[in-house]
Amino acid sequence: MSQGFKSFLKVLAFLGFGLIVLYFVYNNQNEAYIEECVQKGIAESECSLLTKIISDFKSVKYGWIVLVLFMFMLSNLFRGKRWIQMLKPMGYNPGLLNCMGAIMLAYFSNLGLPRSGEVLRAGTLNRYEKIPFDKLMGTIILERAIDVLMLLVCIAMMLSFAGDKILDFFSQNATIQDKLGFLLSPWFWIASIVLGLGALFLLFKSPFKESSIIKKVLSFIQGIKEGIMSVSQLDNPLLFWMYSVGIWILYFLMTYVCFLAFEPTAHLSAKVGFVVFVFGTLGIVFPSPGGMGSYHWLVTESLGFYDVSSGDGFSFANIIFFSIQIFCNVFFGILSLILLPWLNRNYDPEIHKR
Repeated sequence: MSQGFKSFLKVLAFLGFGLIVLYFVYNNQNEAYIEECVQKGIAESECSLLTKIISDFKSVKYGWIVLVLFMFMLSNLFRGKRWIQMLKPMGYNPGLLNCMGAIMLAYFSNLGLPRSGEVLRAGTLNRYEKIPFDKLMGTIILERAIDVLMLLVCIAMMLSFAGDKILDFFSQNATIQDKLGFLLSPWFWIASIVLGLGALFLLFKSPFKESSIIKKVLSFIQGIKEGIMSVSQLDNPLLFWMYSVGIWILYFLMTYVCFLAFEPTAHLSAKVGFVVFVFGTLGIVFPSPGGMGSYHWLVTESLGFYDVSSGDGFSFANIIFFSIQIFCNVFFGILSLILLPWLNRNYDPEIHKR
């Protein structure tokens, strides 16, 4: 069985998993919508969540959606320029279009195979800019660490003004606590640290460290370390952190502006938008394609905190999900796939070295 075919099967498996999650979320929301219809005296035969979603898509004010897509691409511009900043201390100055194209290909890849985008992103820039793959992965790992930090800050901010609603949510969904409870256990973290230290000990202990395979692993780790440590040698640290904060401000604004595009959410405040944004981000972090299903569920649940019906909440989740995750990522992902080889047909990466 060829490697390409195996990769294709993995994509199908993860895409299938995402569709299964989305199917169960849809079924649950459909049942809730039918109950809502019955309470309003509407016949069950006249109640279809799918019909409602299609109708809601038609009612959207698309001027606001265009603005959301613009902000999404602006966040990717910031991410691309920040990536260039991280690579410059190592002596590389890649083209902005190559960086942005690699980022869009990563998003596109994640729709089929979660977390595959990071590897593809590094591989793409390695191909066109001849920057060592391990150093690129180091900068991407650093980016992910910063994203986690920003998410934790956002969660802390959300808890400061919506903590009661969050606690109610988890108390009503005990199964979530059961599934995530191990993460709160000190034994889980102690075991993880011990295993990690044990692995490092074996890597650096003779005769293991003399092995050619281990030498390659250590060389790769060193490259990753150089990529991560590039943040300590930035020419303009203030601009770097402005880009980092700006990316997340744009992510929040994308959710809030999308509120204005949909009548049932147009009246909601920026604080509500922030809560929904954080919950939606947690849904995307879940290892399904682009957060398919998990994003819909968490966005719908968080809108329910503020008396938005499950049917309207599910429609809103689909509106923003399909606008960004499907339309934008698929369109610009395929565009990058087509244009990058053409843009780099006469590209000399040596010219772009510092």
